[in-house]
Parts: sequence; structure tokens; C-alpha cells
Amino acid sequence: MKNERRIFLRQFAGYTGSALILPSMLYACGSGQNTSGTEETKVDSLATQPVVEAVTKTPFFKISLAQWSLHKTLFDKEKKMDNLDFPARAKNDFGIEAVEYVNQFFKDKAKDNAYLTELKKRADDVGVTNVLIMIDGEGYLGDTNAKERMKAIENHYKWVEAAKFLGCHSIRVNAYGKGKSEEVSKGAIEGLSKLSEFAEKMQMNVIVENHGSYSSDGTWLSNVMKTVNKPNCGTLPDFGNFCMKYKNDKWEDGCEQEYDRYKGVSEMMPFAKGVSAKANVFDAEGNEKNIDFRKMLQIVKDAGYTGYIGIEYEGQELSEDDGIKATKKLLEKVGMEMA
Repeated sequence: MKNERRIFLRQFAGYTGSALILPSMLYACGSGQNTSGTEETKVDSLATQPVVEAVTKTPFFKISLAQWSLHKTLFDKEKKMDNLDFPARAKNDFGIEAVEYVNQFFKDKAKDNAYLTELKKRADDVGVTNVLIMIDGEGYLGDTNAKERMKAIENHYKWVEAAKFLGCHSIRVNAYGKGKSEEVSKGAIEGLSKLSEFAEKMQMNVIVENHGSYSSDGTWLSNVMKTVNKPNCGTLPDFGNFCMKYKNDKWEDGCEQEYDRYKGVSEMMPFAKGVSAKANVFDAEGNEKNIDFRKMLQIVKDAGYTGYIGIEYEGQELSEDDGIKATKKLLEKVGMEMA
């Protein structure tokens, strides 16, 4: 019996670093005296003391990396980076273990099984989770022309299948359309409904980002979501995409009509299946100059969201790598404050 207790004592002592603290052991070491009598009594006392576990705080969300943060590098004519390199870059260069792809960087590979198999293998090899694919250039899901809208819907089918193969939970789409607000809304409701019905068969989600025009109007988009009313159709609130109209219809000329970003995110969060942390410019303290991340993350937290928040750096002052790191640092800092 005494030998068994000695073994227990030696094993237990190995856990007293950072994870466990035993009050009786600390008392004995601090006093330098044997006040417990026999060896058996000492060990019995140790074994029956309550264990205090160290509490490690973590943010209420997980961090992923949106591929658009590296769009300059990926579009570079010198081919400094290939789409297949993205999972390893995320993990090895930034310590991020989840990624969000953009179909523009492998737009002809949606049905290429060999390519998708290699991409999935690259992610698996470095322990990276594939979260979603952002889809652009496949037509307007809110097109007021029924024929064109149906074509756009069918164009997205292959990306639902590709995302499923990669292990993603969603594809991000755009609820675009030309015409009056009510007309585009009607088209978007039909387009999203049909695409979601297709995706539902594969247990996949279709999520809409605020990405300009009517989709950047939180009230408009939330009403579309309410009308579609499908569990696999949701939103991807972006902290920065709230310009509804650009001057002279040119992005470079600046925004002419902007929706309140905090109101918009609040309106979209009830339907959120992803969140995009847009960042452009940072001040000396590491805060985003134009977006209050604390206010944004409080809105996200209050909605009960605990999923991935994707880093999407689009700034000019910092390099893509430094911008990603700055955004990650800010998310982690604020996330820990709210833990």
C-alpha cells in the first residue's frame, strides 16, 4: 500500500506545473515542516485535497484567412504564389489553420477532380481546414431576367460540388441584379432559393456577402433572408463592404452613398454562417482606423456567433503579409479582451 501511494505521489507531482495547483502541497513546501505525522497520512491528505485547474481564456471565435488578402501576390505575373500553395502559406507564414478560397484563383478547376484532390491533400497535409469558397463571375443570382438568373444558378452548381469535395461548409455568393430594389429583391429570393435547394441535398450552405449595391443595405438583405427562409441559406457579414453607390460608378472615385456598417452587421448577424473582418488602414496602436473592431466584435458576440471570422486585408499602406499579421493581432487582442 505504501509503495502504491509513493508511485501515486511521484506521478501526481508531474502535473503541478501550469495545469494543476494542489493547496496542501504548496503549504507543505512553504512551511518546511512535517506537520502531518506519518507518511501514509501525508499521502492521504494530498490525495483528498481539491484540485484547482488553471483557466485558459480564448476568443469566442476562430480565425480563418480569406484568400483575397493575398490577391496581389496571386495575380502577380511572376507567379510568386499558386493557389495550391495557399493552405501552407496560411499555416506556415501566419499560424492560421483555416482558409477561405476565392474561385477567381482556380476558376477553371471546379470540375477538375485531380486538381481538387491535390488541393485537399495540400490542406490536409498541413492540418488546415477548408471553410468556404467565395464565388464571383458566375452571373447575377438576383438578375431580373428569368433566363439569365437560371443560368447563374446553374453556373454555381459546380462550385457547390467542389466546395463539398474540399470539405467546406459553404459557398459565398453575390445577390446582384440590375433594376429597382423590389425587382432585384424578388429575383434574389428566387435565385437563392433554387440554389439553396440544390445545395441542401449535399448538406451545403449558400451564404450572401454584403458586396455592393442593394446587398450592402442591411435591411434589404435581411428581408431577402427572411423571405427565402431556408436553414442552409445565410449571410457573410463583412465589416467593410457597405458602399451602395460609388461616385461616377467607379470604385477608385470613392463612395457616394454608404450604409451604416454597424447597423448593417447587426441586421445580418441573425443569419450569419461566416464573418469577414475587413481591414485597410491601421493606427500607431494597431487599431483599424475606419472600423471599430471592438464594436463590431461585440455585435458578433451578442448574436451568439462562435464560428470562423475571416481575415480580409485590402489595404495599401502595409504589405499583404504585414496587413494579414496586423489584422490577426487585432482580432486576437480584442477577442481576448472579450473572453
